[in-house]
Amino acid sequence: MKMKCKACILLLSIIPIAMINVYSRTDNSLDDRVESWLKKHRSIWHDYNVAYVDGQTLHDIIIKNRYTSALEIGTSTGHSTIWIAWAMSKTGGKVVTIEIDETRHRKALKNIAEAGLSAFVDARLGDAHDLVRKLPGPFDFVFSDADKEWYQQYFIDIDPKLKVGGCFTTHNVIDGLTDKEYLRYVQTRPDYTTTIDRKSGAGIMISYKRK
Repeated sequence: MKMKCKACILLLSIIPIAMINVYSRTDNSLDDRVESWLKKHRSIWHDYNVAYVDGQTLHDIIIKNRYTSALEIGTSTGHSTIWIAWAMSKTGGKVVTIEIDETRHRKALKNIAEAGLSAFVDARLGDAHDLVRKLPGPFDFVFSDADKEWYQQYFIDIDPKLKVGGCFTTHNVIDGLTDKEYLRYVQTRPDYTTTIDRKSGAGIMISYKRK
């Protein structure tokens, strides 16, 4: 009996360590590779990609909340995708990302592969208007950065699939590109707590889903 008890104690002491390692990799080679790649390409992003500081914000939200199931609406050529996927590599998660333009989609795949993050990305080529409705979810993190006139519909379609405690982020909310009616719609939702990050000129609306 004593031996069994000691075995149980040993097992219980191992389990928490294994869980912690999901969020703190001892092998930093991937982190070094991604960070180096992002810094090297920092000044070349265009084609509707986010600013470096906005990518960092998305990454940090995921890490802080230990999110593992992400959706990105609007891949472009993959800058924000890489930031999100990098965070997912640390939490043990994955990001589904949608892009309608085939040229940008292919370039994003190349960039993601070069950064070493393909294993953490499910890149879909297609119309987000249809795909967002069809995706089963659930998600705990969403980044919306596609056609601005459809922002509210994306939010409505995703809301039932977003976990309580999850975060819905929206890009371009202070640069005049996003419809103010959509902003009011989200900001007045009683089941969400919303703030706006203003580090860049574009702005990110950050909305946490409450109980």
